[in-house]
Amino acid sequence: MGNADYAYPSGMNVECVHRVAIPPPQPFFKSLKYSMKETFFPDDPFRKFKNQPASKRFLLGLQYFFPIFEWAPKYTLHFLKSDLISGITIASLAIPQGISYAKLANLPPVLGLYSSFIPPLIYAMMGSSRDLAVGTVAVGSLLMASMLGRVVNFNENPNLFLHLAFTATFFAGVLQASLGLFRLGFIVDFLSHATIVGFMGGAATVVCLQQLKSILGLEHFTHEADLVSVMRSVFSQTHEWRWESAVLGCCFIFFLLVTRYFSKRQPKFFWVSAMAPLTSVILGSLLVYLTHAEKHGVQVIGNLKKGLNPPSVTDLVFVSPYMGTAIKTGLVTGIIALAEGIAVGRSFAMFKNYHIDGNKEMIAIGTMNIFGSFTSCYLTTGPFSRSAVNYNAGCKTAASNIIMAIAVMLTLLFLTPLFHFTPLVVLSAIIVSAMLGLIDYQAAIHLWKIDKFDFLVCFTAYVGVVFGSVEIGLVIAVAVSLLRVLLFIARPRTFLLGNIPNSAVYRNVEQYPNANHIPGILILEIDAPIYFANASYLRERITRWIDEEEDRIKATGQTSLQYVIMDMTAVANIDTSGISMLEECKKTTDRRGLQLALVNPGSEVMKKLNKAKFLDELGQKWIYLTVEEAVGACNFMLHTYKPNTMKDESEGWNNA
Repeated sequence: MGNADYAYPSGMNVECVHRVAIPPPQPFFKSLKYSMKETFFPDDPFRKFKNQPASKRFLLGLQYFFPIFEWAPKYTLHFLKSDLISGITIASLAIPQGISYAKLANLPPVLGLYSSFIPPLIYAMMGSSRDLAVGTVAVGSLLMASMLGRVVNFNENPNLFLHLAFTATFFAGVLQASLGLFRLGFIVDFLSHATIVGFMGGAATVVCLQQLKSILGLEHFTHEADLVSVMRSVFSQTHEWRWESAVLGCCFIFFLLVTRYFSKRQPKFFWVSAMAPLTSVILGSLLVYLTHAEKHGVQVIGNLKKGLNPPSVTDLVFVSPYMGTAIKTGLVTGIIALAEGIAVGRSFAMFKNYHIDGNKEMIAIGTMNIFGSFTSCYLTTGPFSRSAVNYNAGCKTAASNIIMAIAVMLTLLFLTPLFHFTPLVVLSAIIVSAMLGLIDYQAAIHLWKIDKFDFLVCFTAYVGVVFGSVEIGLVIAVAVSLLRVLLFIARPRTFLLGNIPNSAVYRNVEQYPNANHIPGILILEIDAPIYFANASYLRERITRWIDEEEDRIKATGQTSLQYVIMDMTAVANIDTSGISMLEECKKTTDRRGLQLALVNPGSEVMKKLNKAKFLDELGQKWIYLTVEEAVGACNFMLHTYKPNTMKDESEGWNNA
């Protein structure tokens, strides 16, 4: 059966021809340096600095932190034409979105315009993405309103609320820039794709529910963001509903959704969807102005302050108890904004086949938020909707952000009085239409089909946000994701291997049911590093494999079990707890009269097993390069010696 009849060629010793080498010892600091490099510098950013003169290194360093010095000298008139169209297009989207999202954050609407002026200019100098269009985002706005609103009521103390928003933005920027400078971007990777899908979908649902206040024309509304509180607030005020506002809101939502659907079906008409929000603002303002709808329950923005960003560095709050709230809000919103910005940037970079540096992006996004907090801006990143318009408009470089900033600047200087009659319900319609695109039900269905656990992560994130709060949903999603990581580490897979007929290949018998068991030999594969977290489980699981194999042999009447072969090809590393586990496994096999053999331990594993004297205890002859060689040697022993003799030999070797 399988390789049961395998015999060594004549003249070949039982000793295996190939040996698993023990790597030469490495100094501790050299190993530590290698580990640190792989952890913090996997992209080898210093490679291009090698063998370069000092002047060239200075220029490369300048280009690293300010990519504008890399692409600006190559800028052409053709690029300008494309970026000009893109910049004007995204400005038409940024202006109404900025006003809408500022209202969502319970901040003065003009802050949305401020935040679309200074931060894009900074990102254009420091960002490495050609397609990212910078601005405020709905989820970040909602988070800021929710977290700060628990400490300060924006209606009772608007100035303190505003100053805390600037302070939270400052701390968000410090966190983001620090993660990039200290090469800690891998922390963001703990927000898995499933987590982000569920979280963004839940946040989008909550944002849409919050817009019922403006759509129904309600003056009093709950400050809570969960579904139950919102529904209670809505249906407890049915006598306050304004049908004029509701009809207007539904019409504009329908208009925005139709234009988006049309642009998706006809990509060359992307500008139709991009211009729709500004068109809605203009039409809504004209309608209110001509019909005096503000006197019939349709709420309007009112006066927008004219002029460019005033300084706000002296408004930052660094005193207790408010500083703690600002730090907490900044950390949470900063991580979410960072995850969204980098994910969007990488997505469009993949479409255009270029690379963006995640750590550079963190520095750029963090710096623009730090300077933004000094100039009356609140949290900004690269929202998907605006970046998608920028991409579809054919942008070539980050200069499209400069064009957008100039357009916003002109709006701040000359056009803000025109927004006086803009109805809040139109802003709510713009938010709802944008948020519906973030509820990615197709991605959730895909997760269900591919990986049920990922779907569970997605679903818990969504439910946590919708029925709890944005922070609760985020905490639950991250906790479930970390639980999965811990399960992977603490409960690694072990497989029973069998021989593929007519070959020397050994594979998992569950995956390959035709794989044959080798009489007298149990072949196991460990599919993970062995650490303190999983050592106890692996010891018990291996013992259970041996028990199950012996029961199977008794039931079938086959040759008694003599050898246990452990394929350690996938074991990249091991710690002292793992070594203790192997020692206990060897004692277990010895007590049962079995011989333990290892296959292809990695270099780090061999190094540590050698230092722990486990190789001497096991015997070098029981460590093989391949499963084929291990099975061949064990079969040779089985056919050369009687079982009792083998047991004696084994005990003799173990006592040697």
